[in-house]
Amino acid sequence: MNRNIQGKVIVITGAGGVLCSEFARHIAAEGGKVALLNRSEDKIIKIAKEIQALGGIAKPYQTDVLDTKRLKEVRQQIIEELGPCDILINGAGGNNDRANTAKEFLEMEDLDSDAKTFASLLEEDIEAVFRLNYMGTLLPTQVFARDMAGRKGCCILNVSSMASYRPLTKVLAYSGAKAAVNNLTQWLAVHYSHVGIRVNALAPGFFATDQNRTLLFDAQGNLSARSHKIINNTPMGRFGDPAELLGTVMYLIDSEASGFVTGVVIPVDGGFAAYSGV
Repeated sequence: MNRNIQGKVIVITGAGGVLCSEFARHIAAEGGKVALLNRSEDKIIKIAKEIQALGGIAKPYQTDVLDTKRLKEVRQQIIEELGPCDILINGAGGNNDRANTAKEFLEMEDLDSDAKTFASLLEEDIEAVFRLNYMGTLLPTQVFARDMAGRKGCCILNVSSMASYRPLTKVLAYSGAKAAVNNLTQWLAVHYSHVGIRVNALAPGFFATDQNRTLLFDAQGNLSARSHKIINNTPMGRFGDPAELLGTVMYLIDSEASGFVTGVVIPVDGGFAAYSGV
């Protein structure tokens, strides 16, 4: 077990997702006490039982990260059942196809068609994606950071995206929101520096998750045309495996390994951000 994680309370939002559930299992195996926060309760109940069956400590808490009242209620429950939060992983987020354009490039003929263009995207759809990713990171931080101030070894890890560096075609709102998460990470790192809270972010490249599986694969499990473009622009020539994020996660939340690291966003992307395409 990791002695710098053992016994600490790690709150993970979006814990029902493919990536964050992987984080939760590994952190629990390293001796952390994991609070699983997710909007859909059935997923985190199952994950908590898996962790408990292996001897780890994990508890599920149904939570909407955009509901401050509920976040405060859950914070109190966690304090009573596990203890005050030592580490917050802001993993909740996601995209919605309604906030994407239909095509990569606007052509003249699109102006008189029914195609979903940038101009036809609805304000409320863009705002919903932005709120989920940006406010869904900001609000849990407001609630849980108060437990970390002045205590040793406390930190926050935000989950950003490769889209924050290289805005993805079609994917307007999500790319912008994750860029804002990077900026928020730096702002928070400065703001909390005098009370001992480090704030960093992880920017995953392309990993197959429940959310993007239909975009990356067809019904037969074959790569989609978009997947081929992604892989062709990833020097390592493949999608990432969620387990390949764990080393970076554990480094950033380990106060001994990364005690002087704050305000950084680390890409884990198989070289995608480094490749110009030529």
